[in-house]
Amino acid sequence: MLSRQTLNRLIILVFMGLVGYSLAKAIYHKSILGIILALVSLGAGIYFLYILTKAKEEMEREQEQAI
Repeated sequence: MLSRQTLNRLIILVFMGLVGYSLAKAIYHKSILGIILALVSLGAGIYFLYILTKAKEEMEREQEQAI
């Protein structure tokens, strides 16, 4: 069984791979809408990771204060 951290990293890697693939296909087919949507998805994924790290830091800070 995979650990939780490994599974989370695998999910993120697969998501970014699919976004990259969709961006490459959109560029290949010269689809402006596809490129825009792929870039929006990439931005959303990066923003999610940013929020995730901020939440993790805040939780660790709260745990340190509780001790």
